[in-house]
Amino acid sequence: MKENILLCITGASGSIYGYRLLEVLYESFHVHLVISPSGSLVMKEELGLGREDLLKRFPRLHLIPHSKVDSEVASGSRLINYRGVIVAPCSMSTLACIANGINQNLIHRSCEVALKERVPLILLLREMPYSIIHIENMLKVAKAGAVVMSASPGFYHKPKSLQELVDFVVGKVLDSLGIDHHLYQRWKA
Repeated sequence: MKENILLCITGASGSIYGYRLLEVLYESFHVHLVISPSGSLVMKEELGLGREDLLKRFPRLHLIPHSKVDSEVASGSRLINYRGVIVAPCSMSTLACIANGINQNLIHRSCEVALKERVPLILLLREMPYSIIHIENMLKVAKAGAVVMSASPGFYHKPKSLQELVDFVVGKVLDSLGIDHHLYQRWKA
């Protein structure tokens, strides 16, 4: 039986990261996906993909409405059985809500539950430069137990394509959850 994992896509630029995570996780995990309305708009703009496209490409995908706050991923007794929660990309407004305990939707609620239940929470930020408010919010969620990652690829593996840059970042997210992959060549000393 496949493990469950929750993937959330918010309205920051960089929906390619969420999409690539979905591709990689889909074969090994039962993926529950929540996309914010802004995330849907950005995904349509950047990748030309809508919710219907995702369901066609990933027929076993469990797509949960952003407003369904009574979903199992909003329950601590259910979310504790998940491998982790990933928000990729994570907008700064989503970060702010998580950092300050503001629950306006299922993504915010699931992240709060992950923190309180000590379920691994990965926030892949895609924004720069950072304001002091962003940095303080990153510090708050990190102190609460989240892993804060920036979508900053390394270059020691000598990437030759955009896909290799994306895979490096996605690989780092998977590393944080202890998920084996071969998306990039590791550093050789």
